[in-house]
Amino acid sequence: MGNLNSSLFQILEDELIIKVIIMDQVKYLSVSIILFLLGIWGIFLNRKNIIIMLMSIELMLLAVNLNFVLFSVYLDDMVGQLFALLILTVAAAESAIGLAILVVYYRIRGTVAVEYINLIKG
Repeated sequence: MGNLNSSLFQILEDELIIKVIIMDQVKYLSVSIILFLLGIWGIFLNRKNIIIMLMSIELMLLAVNLNFVLFSVYLDDMVGQLFALLILTVAAAESAIGLAILVVYYRIRGTVAVEYINLIKG
């Protein structure tokens, strides 16, 4: 009888741990979805300032990285974390090059408004 009770408690404890893990995943996925939607919202609602658009793209990449890391931990696989690291490096390079171009453009034109950027065409 004692063995049956201990195995029943073990099953209930395992189910509780699984429910807690799933709830943690739902929380992280909710944060990731909110970050991604904020990035989309920043791009579509603010089409005048290119710097805010770049920050919104970075926010979306951060949400994707959070998903990669979350599922990498959940599936006990390192590939997702490696992809997240690769995305972080590409995003850092993209930000550095984009901001350098914007600094040069601001020195020439005096503004970083999106509607005047098509004047760059040579």
